[in-house]
Amino acid sequence: MKRITYLLLFLLSASCTVQKINKSLTKSDVFEKGHLGFMLTDPAKEKPLVAINEDKYFIPASNTKLFTFYTSYTVLGDEKVNGLNYLERGDSLIFWGTGDPSLLHPDLQDSTVIEFLQKSEKQLFLIDNFDQVDAFGPGWSWDWYNAYYATERSALPIYGNIVRYKFEEGNKNFTIYPERFKPFLAAVKTENWNGFRFRRDRFQNLFSYQISDDQELKPFETDIPFITSAEFAAQLLSEKLDKKVSLISGDQYLKLDPKKLQTAPADSIYAQMMKISDNFLAEQLMLLVSDQMNNRLSTREAIEYAKENLLNDLPDEPMWYDGSGLSSRNMFTPRSIIALLGKIRAEVPLEKIKAYFPAGGESGTIRNWYHADEGQPPYIYAKTGTLSMSNALSGYLITKSGKILHFSCLMNNYQISSSELKTELQKVLYMIHDKY
Repeated sequence: MKRITYLLLFLLSASCTVQKINKSLTKSDVFEKGHLGFMLTDPAKEKPLVAINEDKYFIPASNTKLFTFYTSYTVLGDEKVNGLNYLERGDSLIFWGTGDPSLLHPDLQDSTVIEFLQKSEKQLFLIDNFDQVDAFGPGWSWDWYNAYYATERSALPIYGNIVRYKFEEGNKNFTIYPERFKPFLAAVKTENWNGFRFRRDRFQNLFSYQISDDQELKPFETDIPFITSAEFAAQLLSEKLDKKVSLISGDQYLKLDPKKLQTAPADSIYAQMMKISDNFLAEQLMLLVSDQMNNRLSTREAIEYAKENLLNDLPDEPMWYDGSGLSSRNMFTPRSIIALLGKIRAEVPLEKIKAYFPAGGESGTIRNWYHADEGQPPYIYAKTGTLSMSNALSGYLITKSGKILHFSCLMNNYQISSSELKTELQKVLYMIHDKY
């Protein structure tokens, strides 16, 4: 009898907790100012705990990277990626890009391709397959060209397709990576300007920065995209190798089955992409997926493959257009994201999820939010999403009782600051962590 009583009390308590969670979302003065989609599930239960507009489509912003991550992890695995396609013909080494973003990237710093080409005694020929990749994704804004978050996509990225300007304490001036761009930077002195502002000309790789006469250098790091092309890639490779790289059309070679050179660990790319929400890496991962499938570079084909073969069991068809989530054409439902989180949880070890995903109060894009109690490990491992019309957070919540819950919160068309939304969501998620 006592056992039955305890069970009834437990079920009553759980029911009250769920009601409080639901009320904290539906009766919120903050969440009522826009469009909210929210879903919370306990994988151990058949029905969702909370479901608000779970079947409605929302713009997910960088929650799109959850789909990119799952697709990449499933197709590419977690070991090294294929960083170069190549053929050997007589005294010629003919090669072309796979979309691998790691080549001399300022953070990934992979030089496998350089070492491979440097050791070759053959003549080097780079095939121009750059026309397979549009620099910007569908629905991207033209005026993002100067921003790191819209770094150009390309078949063979070098240096991450960016110029990095960095100043650290103890230095007399900022550094430029790669240094070969130093002659193309001009200073513009500006009155009443506090801090550095770097810009690139819209149509050519000429850079400038603004600084006032009395500017005191403070530590900073700024990445500015450069304009890519097959010709420029061949030039950069020639400079780095100190040997000639000739550019050829070579369409006949693209139809052949090439050898593939393995380069950077996929693990490091996933972690960087997810933790800091790196759009460039997300876009290039989808190109790597496409190359793995058919030796072509097509984000559209990679997405179609994923939808037909990996995501065909989702409740609602993903309206999916790019790898990063920059496109406002992307639309997903909370219940489809929840289903995807379940697939990730079933196929990716928890320790890897914790290594890849931002951790509340500790790392990545949520290092300043969703703090655990003092001395306790993070309780949120989730992917953020931010555009002018969208805020999102989806991932895993660990309760004090040890349960791992799946949640997705998509917020669109809010005219208030993202910090207000995060503050309100933080209250809700902590209550779930504390009470459920």
